[in-house]
Amino acid sequence: QSVPCAGGHRCCPRGSHCSADGESCVTDLGTGTGDPLPVSTAPRAVPCPDGQSECPDDATCCVTSSGAWGCCPMPQASCCADKVHCCPHATVCDLSRGRCVSPAGDADVPLSSAFPAWKRQPPAPVALRQVLCPDGRSACPDGATCCQLSPTQYGCCPLQNAVCCADGQHCCPQGTTCDLIHSTCTSLGGSAPLAALPTARDVKCDEETSCPSGNTCCRLSSGAWGCCPLEQAVCCPDHVHCCPQGYTCDPEGGSCLQGGGTRRPWVRKTPALPRGAQATSGDVKCDDETSCPDGSTCCRLSLGTWGCCP
Repeated sequence: QSVPCAGGHRCCPRGSHCSADGESCVTDLGTGTGDPLPVSTAPRAVPCPDGQSECPDDATCCVTSSGAWGCCPMPQASCCADKVHCCPHATVCDLSRGRCVSPAGDADVPLSSAFPAWKRQPPAPVALRQVLCPDGRSACPDGATCCQLSPTQYGCCPLQNAVCCADGQHCCPQGTTCDLIHSTCTSLGGSAPLAALPTARDVKCDEETSCPSGNTCCRLSSGAWGCCPLEQAVCCPDHVHCCPQGYTCDPEGGSCLQGGGTRRPWVRKTPALPRGAQATSGDVKCDDETSCPDGSTCCRLSLGTWGCCP
């Protein structure tokens, strides 16, 4: 699971990337820059291929004789065939002599033993908290307020506990009043300009379920709809995670993989919202009961239900 460098002749361990000159590997420490971090940084763990176990950052995951994952106490180690021992990077296990030897003959050290790996903390579900509007189908982001634009449509005021103006187009902060004549929000202390209301949009999964704007409907393992907090996302076959557009789900590594070898953590879905029976204009209709977001295509899933190709 290494990361290939430009040119295709070199590679770096997973969790790192190639330096600009292609001569070294820079560890990704979550800053997005690859710059060295201060020593006080919390230790990172190495996820094992089962997606459930992990080892210390300077160790290597090796399968043990019980079938469970163990940790070899050295980076990029060689796991021995006896599923008990391991050897340093670039050496091979000589089980008959109980030694680790290098092909060049410049290393000859005793075998090391692996210790048990520990269970990974599951990634926290994306806390997609949102405000459900009174129509039961539109939703606004957490910290916003639903305001009615028309008898059938709601908008999102980007203020908490906001005052919705009578014109159905503006809103004001809590504790103020709408002055539509002067286009201001007035309070005892002064006035401020009215805030315009963006429309509350929802992504329709089927006639009864929808996700907030900017999400993608993905089936959960129960068969119900879930919401991936990414636009035009790829739904992973485990029915739990999803990946950004242009990536594929890598169940072995628990991540999203792009053609050039770029990895990023996969995303957990959240349950979808029930919706009213009205159809949202622009949706692509699969049948009388199911539709996909505008700009996508209806494709059958293995269960025979409809899926949406972004």
